Amino acid sequence: MHSDDNLYTHAGSNVARLTIAQALAGANSTVVFATGSIVGNALAPHRALATLPISIFVVGMAACSLPAGVVAQRFGRRAAFLLGTGCGMLVGLLAALAIVLGSFALFCTAMFFGGAYAAVVLSFRFSAADCVPPERRARALSFVMAGGVFAGVLGPQLVNFTMNLWTPHTFAATFLAQGAVAMLAALVLSGVRIPGHARAPAPAPASATAGAPLKTHAAGGRPMRVIVRQPLFVTAVFCAAVSYLLMNFLMTAAPLAMRMSGLSQTSSNLGVQWHVIAMYAPGFFTGRIIARVGAQRVVMTGLTLIGLAAAVGLTGVDVAHFWVTLVLLGLGWNFGFVGASALVLECHRPEEKARVQSVNDFIVFGTIACGSFLSGSLLNAYGWSTVLWVSFIPLALVACVLGYAAATRRGEMAA
Repeated sequence: MHSDDNLYTHAGSNVARLTIAQALAGANSTVVFATGSIVGNALAPHRALATLPISIFVVGMAACSLPAGVVAQRFGRRAAFLLGTGCGMLVGLLAALAIVLGSFALFCTAMFFGGAYAAVVLSFRFSAADCVPPERRARALSFVMAGGVFAGVLGPQLVNFTMNLWTPHTFAATFLAQGAVAMLAALVLSGVRIPGHARAPAPAPASATAGAPLKTHAAGGRPMRVIVRQPLFVTAVFCAAVSYLLMNFLMTAAPLAMRMSGLSQTSSNLGVQWHVIAMYAPGFFTGRIIARVGAQRVVMTGLTLIGLAAAVGLTGVDVAHFWVTLVLLGLGWNFGFVGASALVLECHRPEEKARVQSVNDFIVFGTIACGSFLSGSLLNAYGWSTVLWVSFIPLALVACVLGYAAATRRGEMAA
């Protein structure tokens, strides 16, 4: 049996590698969001399908989150990491080929693999929590997410410096560069040493249990139907889903909305850059805030910032309006999503973590996919302002859920 010291021997190295990998691999999503709708607009047979590639990207995240969890459970998290980065390299090759051939279908296929890569990348936050003692988990989770700050700079700069390198195939070189960055991330992840899965307790001797009802659980932990019925799990998943849904919903439409408003590609790239920096920069201190005030208050702050982002966007369509909206959206996503992820850590036992975390991500990404499909259609049919107004509907729903959860807790404490 391992002592705690032996169990967390590689904690510092693991968290550092996962943070670096987050920085490198996060460029995948940044490149997709900066270029996906624009390339889609150029390749799609109809303008209404311009944002379909980004929607397919999100579908890939949803479809691959559960398989990634199965791979992690059976073969270890590192195997899932390397499989994901393999998908990242494939994205670069397929997307570049699609742009050269002018194939919308092939570009959408590449985006599906991009989503698979992104699903694995998002598991880095839970892997970091596995690497450290329980009292440091929220901080480690938050710190790894902060690695995305570099991704916020790397992704847009990849676009700026490579988008016109292979004329007339705009963005083809960008995706080849993205594939090379995925290869570098794979090298970093190959050195990660995640502690093994916790073993189920050994069964008690027959003499100790004779005549008494069995209370032990299977090696895999409790059934999922028991876990997902926990009020805290429901709250965590709903808040994570809304935070990510609205970030994706607005981010999918924003670059194309900026283009439709007559703004330059450089302005759009910079807007995406500051958005991604705002998404991940708070990670350096979000964990400390969670430890001090609690995850639920952090989640509520994040959702409030997302609502403020939509409100600012409604005031105009100049560069400043888009940039402020995107920065507030990024900050809101960080507080909402990281806070909700910290809540998930309180909902499972060690032997249940891979299953519960992958189910959480599957629900979250499945919800995002629905919103992503809707975003492009609304933008093309009704404009940017309608996209912003619609975003208040999920915020109103999650406010009701949080209010009900708070009332339930007060009732339990009074009882």
